[in-house]
Amino acid sequence: MRNTRILNEDIIGTALLDYQKGNYSEDIITYSSLNEEDVLPLPYMFREFKDMPDIEQKALSLCSGQVLDVGCGAGSHALYLQNMGISVTGLDASKGAIEVSKLRGLKNAIHGNLEDYQGQQFDTILVLMNGVGLAGTLNELEQFFTKLKSLLKDNGQILLDSSDIIYMFENDEDGGYWIPDNVNYYGEVSFSMEYKKQKSQSFPWLYVDYNTLQRAASYSNLTCELVMEGEHYDYLARLTHMK
Repeated sequence: MRNTRILNEDIIGTALLDYQKGNYSEDIITYSSLNEEDVLPLPYMFREFKDMPDIEQKALSLCSGQVLDVGCGAGSHALYLQNMGISVTGLDASKGAIEVSKLRGLKNAIHGNLEDYQGQQFDTILVLMNGVGLAGTLNELEQFFTKLKSLLKDNGQILLDSSDIIYMFENDEDGGYWIPDNVNYYGEVSFSMEYKKQKSQSFPWLYVDYNTLQRAASYSNLTCELVMEGEHYDYLARLTHMK
């Protein structure tokens, strides 16, 4: 499990603080091992509930009890829950992100890595915006689930979303896909980020298709339920302790 991504540079935190303080002039550029360059618009990180994808709205509607928002970022999900009267704690490895969350009014915001967090147990653990990517690789997914389980009450739930990125690979005449021989699992991607000419080191990130997630959850004695599917290979899943 590799939550130490881009910590030395804290590119996300720097960018979020700029936006929060009215110094927005450019967005974050991301580079991936899939040979794609993309843009992470900073305003999107500050979106309100009405501007969130259906999957995120559904996840938030299912939250109950005491909630841990893993990788809370600028705090948009946690703030919505807080405003709904739900007890929520935001956790993020980015110091700048936690500062922004506090500036925006989040009462319980903790700077730290998930693997080091030893707080209370929660009724709901929220892992959105493909937060399962924090596992880094498929082989580390079991360790990721083990940590989440340690923070989950007996009757609690883990709500997470991810995407099946098989569509990003070329397909052949037989309907199969061309996956490079050196790839362990096609959902394992490496990323780097750039903001105002400062570039992060490369870090691993995991996208996992639902069937693989379900198998991994079962290995970790978790029941996995498909809650809903999005418009583009994405989905929301609910994990609970296996009875």
